[in-house]
Amino acid sequence: MQVSVQTTGSLKREMKVNVPEERIANEVLTRLKSMSKTAKLAGFRQGKVPFKVIENRYGKQVRVEVIGEVVQTSFYEAVQQQNLKPAGRPAINSMEPDMGNGLAYTAAFEVMPEFTLADVNSLELVKQVCDISDEDYQKMVDVLRKQRQTLQEVQRESRTGDTVEIDFNGLLDGEAFEGGSAKDFRLELGAGRFIAGFEEGLTGKASGADVSLNLKFPDEYQNEKLAGKPVVFNVSVKKVLEPVLPELNEEFFRNFGIKDASHEAFTKEVREHMVKEAELAVRNKLRDTVMNVLHDAHKVELPESLVHEEAHRLYHQYIDQMKAYGVTPPRTADDDNHNHDLSMFTSQAQKRVALQLIVMEIIRNRNLKADPAKVRAVIEKNAANYEDASAVINWYYSDRQRLAEVEASVLEDELVDWVCNSAKVKQVQVTFDELMNKGQTGANQ
Repeated sequence: MQVSVQTTGSLKREMKVNVPEERIANEVLTRLKSMSKTAKLAGFRQGKVPFKVIENRYGKQVRVEVIGEVVQTSFYEAVQQQNLKPAGRPAINSMEPDMGNGLAYTAAFEVMPEFTLADVNSLELVKQVCDISDEDYQKMVDVLRKQRQTLQEVQRESRTGDTVEIDFNGLLDGEAFEGGSAKDFRLELGAGRFIAGFEEGLTGKASGADVSLNLKFPDEYQNEKLAGKPVVFNVSVKKVLEPVLPELNEEFFRNFGIKDASHEAFTKEVREHMVKEAELAVRNKLRDTVMNVLHDAHKVELPESLVHEEAHRLYHQYIDQMKAYGVTPPRTADDDNHNHDLSMFTSQAQKRVALQLIVMEIIRNRNLKADPAKVRAVIEKNAANYEDASAVINWYYSDRQRLAEVEASVLEDELVDWVCNSAKVKQVQVTFDELMNKGQTGANQ
């Protein structure tokens, strides 16, 4: 097999491959002989069809199949011969499979970039540390109580935290507009659900009050017809409802599956859950921090093919998410031709590809491996949530792809630990709210 390589760009290569006829002819002959032993043709007994008949009948078809396979196998033989590491799939630009003349084709592809790993000892990163304080715990209890609060009508003026039941009608230039009116609508004052001034204008109002609010839609409002426009809302307050929080009693505790329904058991359960959440959040944020630091510390030339493939993958993830939310993505002529606009995913794809290359090089350079004991521990932890844990464990180990996913996760943890042990790490104490981005406690207080 003759191979020649031409450099057409910093990462682009064009490789010409010539496969001798002997290799193709021998494989075709082998397959035709195998077929002759079992072939059934009219006028002949099974296995007694003359070879010449088999060759005339199936020769061209078998040759096409063999050539297709030879292109694949010879390409990878050729890149190994030339010590090349392809990035993405090759494009077979021209192919000449003339009968009796062997096979000649040209493959265009990109190679994996070469780069120098940064000195991890010089890297600096921040690791968040969170100890669950009494204040964190109390905020979480307040959130849990609020999630189960009831509303009680009161005869007084409304205040922040109350819910008002209202009828309202919005007017733009004196005309009603779509989505600007509702009846028996319940609105929590202070929740920030309506445009600025709406909830504030209903604070301090009792049931039976009629209010006219002169407001303005934000300049960047999602409805372009309303963005930046002045509007009048005529509002009738029908009820003022005060939130009533449930008592911390046995009934409340049982709602959380606390068997003995005691305050001590409830406190222990909530704190343990918060600790687990905090540990997971700390680990996830640390992983993201490490990846960002590694990305910023390396300059890697990216193969266009890998970026395109990753952008395409992100595009389809986006479409699947839209469908999951019941949104039908708009179709274009490009979609019908599978030529999607990937521009909005390019930046994210570039970062992902860069990180994949950096992580792969660190793993290879440091000879990092997934510890089988840690893999087993992760699998057992996942299986513990099921009734038949042993069956789940066997399910993981019986499928190489499933096991590989766990191994990849453990290997990533090994990488993060190695970076943290080598780099300059500054620990920063944060509250539970800060760690969870105010998504668990305090956000809606």
